[in-house]
Amino acid sequence: MNDRRPGARAGRVFAWCATTILLTGLFVTFWIGLRGGLAVSHLTAAQHAVQDAEASTDDPLAVASLLPTVHDETSAARALTSDPIWSLGERLPWVGPQLSALAVSSAALDDAVAEGLIPLASAASRLSTEALRPKDGAFDIADIAALEPTAGAVSVHLHVAAAELAAVDTRPLLGPLRDGVTRAHDLIGAAADSADALRRAARLVPAMLGADGPRSYLVLFQNNAEWRSLGGIVGAVAQIDTHDGRIALVDQASTADFPPGTDPPVVDLYPEVRDLFETRPARFIQDVTQVPDFTVGAPIAREMWRRLRGRDVDGVIALDPVTLGYILTATGPVALPTGDELTADNAVTLLLQEVYRRYPDPARQDEFFRTASAAVFTALAEGRADPRKLIEALSRAGTEGRLLMWNADADDQAILDGTTLQGTLPTTDVDETRFGVYLNDGTGSKMDSYLRPTVDVAWCGQDSAVLGVTLRNDAPDPQTLPSYVTGGGEYGVPVGQALTGVYVYLPAGARLEERTSTGNGAPAGFAGGTAQGRQVVKWSVQLAPGQQAHLELRVSTPRTAHLEAKVTPTVFEMASGSEADSCGPERSSPGAAAAQR
Repeated sequence: MNDRRPGARAGRVFAWCATTILLTGLFVTFWIGLRGGLAVSHLTAAQHAVQDAEASTDDPLAVASLLPTVHDETSAARALTSDPIWSLGERLPWVGPQLSALAVSSAALDDAVAEGLIPLASAASRLSTEALRPKDGAFDIADIAALEPTAGAVSVHLHVAAAELAAVDTRPLLGPLRDGVTRAHDLIGAAADSADALRRAARLVPAMLGADGPRSYLVLFQNNAEWRSLGGIVGAVAQIDTHDGRIALVDQASTADFPPGTDPPVVDLYPEVRDLFETRPARFIQDVTQVPDFTVGAPIAREMWRRLRGRDVDGVIALDPVTLGYILTATGPVALPTGDELTADNAVTLLLQEVYRRYPDPARQDEFFRTASAAVFTALAEGRADPRKLIEALSRAGTEGRLLMWNADADDQAILDGTTLQGTLPTTDVDETRFGVYLNDGTGSKMDSYLRPTVDVAWCGQDSAVLGVTLRNDAPDPQTLPSYVTGGGEYGVPVGQALTGVYVYLPAGARLEERTSTGNGAPAGFAGGTAQGRQVVKWSVQLAPGQQAHLELRVSTPRTAHLEAKVTPTVFEMASGSEADSCGPERSSPGAAAAQR
């Protein structure tokens, strides 16, 4: 009997240990499962609170008032996923990465709300909608400048939170959790970008409004009816002066006021620019936007204005009729001396088509453009714009590449680094591969308001990308169009047809493997060159009404997470995104993958 006691005692010890381990495991599982479920419910409640607020009101301050409630939810989720037992569970196989991802997401979202959104909302609440309207003709630039420190600190916190989420390995995660981490990263990343944009604006806008002394800016109005790389030919210009928050329109001119092609050029162009565009961008004010880099074209326009008026401006701004339409959503309709009412709905049609039907004389057309731009400016200067809608309009125009800025002061220009407002060539890095697709009219007419471009991109294997460009001429019967619109055959292009030069800038480091051109237009021609170390392919195509042509390029370039094309902004809205893997002629029809940045 004594021989069995040690074994029995050992059996009881083993049973107790096994039971303890089992109970502990069950307790830990129950504990983690319960807290995990509660954490998810808190995060879901926070998400629903924001969504409900955004759906029920368009007032940012009303949404901001709910942030303390949102913080209560994210703080609760963080507390539930940061105790010692939870941390112990993160070491387990398979389940560990799930727990870790939920803990990181909860902490990052909590930091984003507490250290980012709440301080930013508090600062913004001091800058009410009415504070953004001019009083006695002047904007309160001190209130705008006061936002910079808070916006800068918030931007740092949000970028840190976004980086923490980006570091999460989503491969082993369950689908719903993986999607949640991705959504959280995208949300915080977008908020970080917005805070950074606010920081830049709070620093640059007061300076541009004359906080440190008088400023002057040359505004270029691009005409999308005759394409140039950055949008359209410069059809009219204006000088705007600012001082102590006051804005004044001091001068206007049409392209007819400039010499018809200065010779020699007003500046020396780089050889690679001359090889692609000859010297026209430095000889004709209409062509300063032909070079797809506003930091090149803007100083040329400044010099041309200096020679015409004898004034040195501090910066150059470019915009198009589509941007004017966006601005009119904020100001409301404006009355013109002609008796017309310029609205957000008719701005593009009236300025790019109707004006040519109504006034055969280019001088009358220029006068109409001048009065239209002056009417919109007056509405802005008088404070008739809804500030929130105006910010949305300008943000949209900037994102689409329709609003460009250049500052002669290097420090002011540096504030815009990395933004679409600079209008520079698209960059390629370890995360994104970008083409540049730039459209230029060769007809010498206003036919481009009837041309429909579509652009798409796709990966083709691991180290190859495909870009497709389709052009279609949707013009009506040429006999119904004024000769000023068709060009009248003056430059050798038959009436009703449109000749277009498409300049495709390959991603940095990419090499052209194959190019094809198909369609029912006139035979296409190819040329090319280099720009800033990247290969450029020029495709020339001539289309009659109803015809279309398609260009396809395949290039070798390392695969990245995102593939995009930056495209000349036209009167048509270009979709954003990129296609799934597809190679060669079997790809779907173009049009879904041109991203403008």
